[in-house]
Amino acid sequence: MKVYLDNNATTRLDDEVFKDMVPYLTEYYGNASSLHIFSKETTLAMNNSRETIANILEISPDEFIFTGSGSEADNLAIRGIAKAYKNRGKHIIASPIEHPAIKNTLQDLIDDGYDVTILPVDKNAVVDIKALKDAIRDDTILITVMHANNEVGTFQPIEEIAKIAKENKIIFHVDAVQTMGKVPIKPKEIGIDLLSFSGHKFYGPKGIGGLYWRNGVRFGSILTGGNQENHRRPGTSDVASMVGIASALKKAVSNLKEEFQKEEQLRDYFEDEISKKISEIIVNSKDVKRLPGTSSITFKYLEGESILLSLSVKGIAVSSGSACSSDELQASHVLLAMGIEPKFAHGTIRFSLGKYNTKEEIDYTINTLVEIIERLRNISPLWNEFKNENKERI
Repeated sequence: MKVYLDNNATTRLDDEVFKDMVPYLTEYYGNASSLHIFSKETTLAMNNSRETIANILEISPDEFIFTGSGSEADNLAIRGIAKAYKNRGKHIIASPIEHPAIKNTLQDLIDDGYDVTILPVDKNAVVDIKALKDAIRDDTILITVMHANNEVGTFQPIEEIAKIAKENKIIFHVDAVQTMGKVPIKPKEIGIDLLSFSGHKFYGPKGIGGLYWRNGVRFGSILTGGNQENHRRPGTSDVASMVGIASALKKAVSNLKEEFQKEEQLRDYFEDEISKKISEIIVNSKDVKRLPGTSSITFKYLEGESILLSLSVKGIAVSSGSACSSDELQASHVLLAMGIEPKFAHGTIRFSLGKYNTKEEIDYTINTLVEIIERLRNISPLWNEFKNENKERI
């Protein structure tokens, strides 16, 4: 059996979404920026896709920018604000659990002379609101906090943060890559100024993302080229992918509540069974609201890479953290920020469920995982040392 439990990294392209895309890969291939007859259908499809997404988000179509990915959307947002408002200030506030697309961009800005305050989070990876208020300065131009974390799934109090940002006339950016298509998001209603997301997280195509940019917020150009995307993101329009992301989002939001409940129930069943059958584990952020399909489990006294590879041999795909940083042999910055000891953080696996997963697959994963953990612990010096010191406990 093959089981895919890495949906936070990417999802399978929905069959119906693919069908919607095909005509714009073959029959209607004209450049949407051209004026001749071959661009008529592609221009119409691009405009309709933009309008579909705008209607879902309850924003104006001219406030939406198609991008090549969620990471690009994050970069356009962070760098665009930094450039446009540098004369007002160079102070930015962020959380320590941001995706590398934010984390590394902020580091780049620090190297360019910007000042970045990183807020603390609690043991569940929730941002400290008091620390946020205390961090605000006269030269603060931007607050950037993700909607829900990609590793442990924790939702952030973005409504409260948006209110604080508005009261202090600070621009607020939200990375919604993990939440778009999974929960309702109305940026204007919440008070978000910029919102990033990516199509391949909700069964759309890879290589296409989106950025909401509220009218009235200044934009500092980062890319140079043609006049596409209202002069904000040059490059020949990938109309097929635009059609795909709009189709996928429309389909996702039509079934939000049901899909949320299904994935949450399956995840809770998985965690309950694993907790019964395997000792010395931590289910991270278990007691707070999380993404329904995200389960981050720390297996003490083991290395996550060994678990991941052992599961892969059995046909089960998981992650040791964010897919964009899981090839680095270092403890997750998210888990460390939560206060998890480095020696335990290394033994953490992220299981991320999606709409195609079944109970049969979860049962197979549970049984396989029990066998793998037992085998790996039997040859683990750390586990044997712990076991000898805690004979009565085990």
